[in-house]
Amino acid sequence: MMTTPDWAELTRFAITLAEAAAEAILPFFRQNTAVDVKDGPVWDPVTEGDRAGERAIRRLIETRYPDHSVHGEEYGITEGRSPFTWVLDPVDGTRAFVSGLPTWATLIGLSYEGRPMVGLMNQPVVGDMFYGNPEGAWHNYRGSRSAIRTRRGVPLSRATLGTTAPELYRGDEDQRRFQALRARAQLTRYGGDAYFYCLVAAGHMDIAMDCGLQPYDIAPLLPIVSGAGGVAAEWTGGDVARGGNAVTAGSQALLDEALAIMAG
Repeated sequence: MMTTPDWAELTRFAITLAEAAAEAILPFFRQNTAVDVKDGPVWDPVTEGDRAGERAIRRLIETRYPDHSVHGEEYGITEGRSPFTWVLDPVDGTRAFVSGLPTWATLIGLSYEGRPMVGLMNQPVVGDMFYGNPEGAWHNYRGSRSAIRTRRGVPLSRATLGTTAPELYRGDEDQRRFQALRARAQLTRYGGDAYFYCLVAAGHMDIAMDCGLQPYDIAPLLPIVSGAGGVAAEWTGGDVARGGNAVTAGSQALLDEALAIMAG
């Protein structure tokens, strides 16, 4: 019989990875670091901060868990020999990073047999770290830790919604449906990237959503949301952990309201 993974120990290791990434990334923040641009339909910047952060994380994983797979934004997929896969986005929100805004974050996730089980978001400038696993979800603000829960009983008409940017809904139908959802929410905020998902988990917002995500953009956030009692879906019916069009909410009832609009 297979032993149940020690989620608490794996979560502690994820925190260690985040701390190492912060040390590697912060020397490049607000330094007008050179920006490279990835190929694609939108302006997609990358800096040496992104790459240094992922290298720091990978070195520690390779030392501690050499049989684990790794899927990172900057250096791709390294296949392992175990059911565990680390999913990494060293600087989620590079547009914010190169603009000097402290709303970028390091995302670290651990999937087991394809399911996201541990997730962490760290913003070292602010001092915010959110993380979750099958036992719950927590917010650590500059050393002070507290358990977090989503806000319940909020209908769409009183909900606060967050998404990275409205212009990222590039398809006509997605744009029309997003605008319909935005019009029915009480308040909509932009530019928060991964922060929005953590604020849903902490009960400050009610819906966080984005389109066209990669697995490393969303998989690390799912255990935080679910550990806090929230729910998530891919509004075209796919597996949200694999990316695509993600919407998370503080309750199933609110998620169903959002999906009724976004899924048509």
